Amino acid sequence: MLELTIVSLIAVGFMSLLFALSQRLKRLDIVDIAWGGAFIIIAISSLILGNKGWLQLLVTSMVVVWGLRLSLSILRRFLRSKSEDPRYAEMRKQWKGSESVNAYFRIFIVQAILALIISASVIAVNLSEEAVFGGWVIMGAGMWVIGFLFESIGDRQLRIHLANPKNKGILMTSGLWQYTRHPNYFGEAVQWWGIFLLALSVRFGWVTIVAPLTITILLLFISGIPLTEKRFEGRPGWDAYKKQTSMFIPLPPKK
Repeated sequence: MLELTIVSLIAVGFMSLLFALSQRLKRLDIVDIAWGGAFIIIAISSLILGNKGWLQLLVTSMVVVWGLRLSLSILRRFLRSKSEDPRYAEMRKQWKGSESVNAYFRIFIVQAILALIISASVIAVNLSEEAVFGGWVIMGAGMWVIGFLFESIGDRQLRIHLANPKNKGILMTSGLWQYTRHPNYFGEAVQWWGIFLLALSVRFGWVTIVAPLTITILLLFISGIPLTEKRFEGRPGWDAYKKQTSMFIPLPPKK
């Protein structure tokens, strides 16, 4: 489909521009800011190319709200830091050949592809010609709101905790963090499952189940929780917190 090809090229072009900026700044971690922006670009471009109905506007608005909140949150952290995230220094150690080529294809292009896959439900809705208002819309919108609240409130609670000098070296274990070790990741996954439910209102929307499955797998097993928890290994109180608190799905703390 021509529209899908154009959206894909726009996503790759956006990440290519961010790669060029990262080379100028000598900081690959700018890609973390671009992650939310890539979804916004994909959603808006597919909306422009497709049918601008009520469901398309709703789904696109959800992605824009999610992406802006995420990118601005990471941008604040980026501006406070004077050095690159250590994760990228570790990545470089595993590369062979040109650092720039590796960075472009392994980080920026891979993230463009992942953003396109995870946006499958959004693209399907925006390029569809019809939509049916019904139970899927209500359930999907409700699930998205729950996920957005979990992610945004969890991030805000952590930001307040870290801003207090008295909490230096102390784990965040209150608020939403007492029910799940990763309320932000849980909320992010729930939002994309909500958007998938919305996509069930359009023809062949069920095919896009690959979208929420991909983001859930990434968060649970690859780039989200595993990398985050690795940084906390050996920290005071971590083992006890890990035993008491659910990893992902919010549950009452274990006694």
